[in-house]
Amino acid sequence: MPQFKPATAHETLGDAFFDRVAAADFPKTILRHRDQRWAARMGLDGLSEAEWIDHFARFVPLPGSFNQPLALRYHGHQFRSYNADLGDGRGFLFAQGYDLTDGRLLDFGTKGSGKTPWSRGGDGRLTLKGGVREVLATEMLEALGVYTSKSFSLIETGEELYRGDEPSPTRSSVLVRLSHSHIRIGTFQRLAYLEDTAGIGQLVDYTIANYYPQLSEAPDKPAALLEAVVAAVARLGAQWIAAGFVHGVLNTDNINVTGESFDYGPWRFLPSYDPDFTAAYFDETGLYSFGRQPDTLAWNLTRLAECLLPLSSIEALEPALNTIWPQFRAALPAAMLARLGLEPRDVDSDSAFVTALFGFLSQSRAPYEQFFFDWRGGALSAERAAASPSAELYASEAFRPIADAMEAYAPTKTVNLDHPYFARRKPRTMLIDEVEAIWAPIAERDDWGMFAQALAEIAEMRDGYGIIV
Repeated sequence: MPQFKPATAHETLGDAFFDRVAAADFPKTILRHRDQRWAARMGLDGLSEAEWIDHFARFVPLPGSFNQPLALRYHGHQFRSYNADLGDGRGFLFAQGYDLTDGRLLDFGTKGSGKTPWSRGGDGRLTLKGGVREVLATEMLEALGVYTSKSFSLIETGEELYRGDEPSPTRSSVLVRLSHSHIRIGTFQRLAYLEDTAGIGQLVDYTIANYYPQLSEAPDKPAALLEAVVAAVARLGAQWIAAGFVHGVLNTDNINVTGESFDYGPWRFLPSYDPDFTAAYFDETGLYSFGRQPDTLAWNLTRLAECLLPLSSIEALEPALNTIWPQFRAALPAAMLARLGLEPRDVDSDSAFVTALFGFLSQSRAPYEQFFFDWRGGALSAERAAASPSAELYASEAFRPIADAMEAYAPTKTVNLDHPYFARRKPRTMLIDEVEAIWAPIAERDDWGMFAQALAEIAEMRDGYGIIV
């Protein structure tokens, strides 16, 4: 692997941060998805299928990275109840390497790779449907401009699994996730729970060295790190709202220090704007509903601030934490305008426009993704929008203020309306019924045609929206 640039950075934290584990021995290994774009970014695009399966199903070490996988230790609040029995229970950190394009340190993390000391009685496995859903989520989110982990590899593993929330027995898989970091808020919480102040300091230094090196000379590193993480997480929350996405399980162990969306379970996309829309059937109070996601992220960041208090002060940490809402209020109009392919104007105008837009989407119940598709480039797409399935909504008096406001916005240079994607009448969406429709032929007759078609359409959408990561 002459191009792959390996790393072992996480290992330098020491054995107190992880457990060395072995992967499960799977009866079969059938490659179902391989992200060749990101394989190229990591210098692994030249692997043969047999070599790919060796590394990402049998977990033969990548040369120069870890000799043995690391099951990471962390705690977390789950639906705001603290759980000190968490940790990598069905996954591990398999390897690290450097992105050949921008030099970032990236993690190869797994899901469904077998039992670890943190499995808590579980089998450490992943259903094939769960793996398919994660691929669809990450591909779709990347195309919509959300900073997300990548589903690097999905391999079917030949076991029959029994799950209460799926028809059983069901097929199994192992997923490899490519992510910017697996340092979670819950990683800090574990050390705070153990009153390991030295460990918190070590983790702060590691996080700054590997993810925020610009903070290396900060006089108060914990406060500077908190402010940087707050900005990253606020941006993520804004991107989720602009994409109409509901993560579903915003526990503190699912929020990492780089503000990257990851670990997809009961996720959903909005059919139409609804702040109360929830993804998980078990979220009975709507704690993690679409409209409450920013508040939840702020609550989670407060938990991070608490962990850093022994190394800093309330006087330093509180101002850093309080940047969450100014950061979010700036990030949301930016994310919404980016989705529409419009240049920002000024803070007040942009905020007023977005507020009015949400009012229209709420009142009209317009299909969420259809709106952004129809009005890409603002007034430039008036003719396209007039031929939309939602055209009647756009002809209403309620829409007139939105249309007038869009007249004042210039399109971005990458608006790209001549791309074939915008010749469609409807955008590519990934609502729950579409996910189920993609899965049904796989479950019934091992037909992956709809899955492949969906990925091809998402790739076209990504190109149309000019997403460069």
